[in-house]
Amino acid sequence: MTMTRDPRAWARLGGALRESREREGLTQAELAQRADVSVKSVQDAEAGKVPKSRMPYTLAPIAKALGWSAGSVDSVLAGEEPPAGWRTVRVDVEAEDSQVEAIIANAMVRATDSATGAEIRKAAKIALDELRRHGYLRETNGTQPNALS
Repeated sequence: MTMTRDPRAWARLGGALRESREREGLTQAELAQRADVSVKSVQDAEAGKVPKSRMPYTLAPIAKALGWSAGSVDSVLAGEEPPAGWRTVRVDVEAEDSQVEAIIANAMVRATDSATGAEIRKAAKIALDELRRHGYLRETNGTQPNALS
């Protein structure tokens, strides 16, 4: 099977691995230890990094440590549903920081009664940082969209 270079496929795989790990209640370090790979390997896999040349040899032990069957990684990369009922979410949506921040801030305004505008903006920034930390948004230089695409 030829390895795909499609960043959306790798983002789906990364999200599925992260969700499986979280469902198991494992930290990245615990999963790395269970799979006998480095924490960096787990981080790269969950970030959905497209490999430069070949399939990373660490993906199979990571998937196996999460209870995935042999071939599941290739199946997910080919567009099939991940194991254990993971659901597909769109990763091709593009959004500017200001759009995402406005959506989060509006939701917080609806959910809070006594917070000031400054407090809500601060909370929205924290939410954006968390979305980036979990790989749902990427860092921007101010001109490019930050949603995974």
